[in-house]
Amino acid sequence: MAVSNLDMHALFVLGDLRAKLVKQFQSRFVYITEQNAEGIYIAEIDTEESLVVDDKPGLKLKVGDHFSASVLPSREGGKLDIKFREIKLTVYGLGDYAFVTTADGHGIVFKEGHSVVMVFAANQQLQEGLTKTLKAVTAKAAKWRKGELVTFKASE
Repeated sequence: MAVSNLDMHALFVLGDLRAKLVKQFQSRFVYITEQNAEGIYIAEIDTEESLVVDDKPGLKLKVGDHFSASVLPSREGGKLDIKFREIKLTVYGLGDYAFVTTADGHGIVFKEGHSVVMVFAANQQLQEGLTKTLKAVTAKAAKWRKGELVTFKASE
């Protein structure tokens, strides 16, 4: 039988990461990207039209029906489950994410396997060069060569 627990270190690290995600959704326009060997998928969330619910005691964040992040117990001590439409990824702690900042805004890039997901809070709505801009932001943490993720520079 598997034993799941949420140890204090995981609670601190993953709870802090969830709090930083909450800050991302304080911007009006948030972009979520998924990049893998097949290409890039981009979605724009207008936080004035989507209800943002920060459940601090439950360590959950929910944005409309589109996005959720929850700190949950696991055998490893804790995990952060992120769900966006059909995308589901699990962050276990340090080394799986990076913070990036550009003139256009700031983001958090999450790595799982050979794909990355970025939550990017834009200073203003990105009108032109959306794909190019968001790929450049992702490239600050994740380097791609011939469609393959070759390096990921984690922040912590």
